[in-house]
Amino acid sequence: MHNKAMSVTIAGVEMKNPVTTASGTFGSGKEFGEFIDLNQLGAITVKGVASIPWKGNDTPRIAETYGGMLNSVGLQNPGAEYFIQNDIPFLRQYDTKIIVNICGHTIEEYCEVAEKLADADIDLLELNISCPNVTAGGITFGTEPKMAEKVVSEVKKYTKQPLIVKLTPNVTDITEIAKAAVCGGADALSLINTLQGMRIDIHNKKTILANKIGGFSGPAIKPVALRMVYQTAKAVDVPIIGMGGISNGEDAIEFIMAGATAVAIGTANFFNPMATIETIDGIQKYMQQYHIDNIDDIRGIID
Repeated sequence: MHNKAMSVTIAGVEMKNPVTTASGTFGSGKEFGEFIDLNQLGAITVKGVASIPWKGNDTPRIAETYGGMLNSVGLQNPGAEYFIQNDIPFLRQYDTKIIVNICGHTIEEYCEVAEKLADADIDLLELNISCPNVTAGGITFGTEPKMAEKVVSEVKKYTKQPLIVKLTPNVTDITEIAKAAVCGGADALSLINTLQGMRIDIHNKKTILANKIGGFSGPAIKPVALRMVYQTAKAVDVPIIGMGGISNGEDAIEFIMAGATAVAIGTANFFNPMATIETIDGIQKYMQQYHIDNIDDIRGIID
């Protein structure tokens, strides 16, 4: 099958296939370059980048759990300058699009990193509005529609690349936040980020994570993610990158049928470094099996 059948476009940026990585699960791709050919990916979404280096949370900050994992890494990263000097030249060796996830504790911090990346050689920005807003008592930017719209519209003033907004699932109605992000100027949406969860060590009588509560990801969250992508695709008219428990081609097809333009592989990368490539192959095999000429033909077909 000619690969053109699998190409998708997000906010004017064409990806050779609909598979990218979920931020925070793939670094900047260097570690995975030993296992897979990064040229095969539609895009690489890198770990969150802030305007200045962040040291992250205390350890332990990873815990395994049934059907997935918990993390409270805290968006540890070396900052925008380091990323521009070191990671972009590495990624540009490959024939794949670059999506940069950006984070901040205040609207000013988000705007600073967007401004620093405005002239960088990258394709898309992904705004992580699941960060806690330190000026509003730690409430997450993405849990309140007005706040979500405000941060998106402010960041949009500094961006030169199309802006994807990544939504948190820890809300009553995901469509309200999605609509607010689009009103603020989002060119695309990605969802879902992690659910909140925790684990307790009953023998030591304390939480396993130093931060007590962490982000829950992995196969167990897939039905929740799929439901939210389906609802969001019906509510807004921008491309969606679906993620949450996707491990293979069949999972990816479910998200595309629910309305996603592209999909991101996250936790699966940790237990299977080949997960992205296997997902691309799985989509291709499915299309051949059912004689689907173009991936657009199955997008959003669930009423």
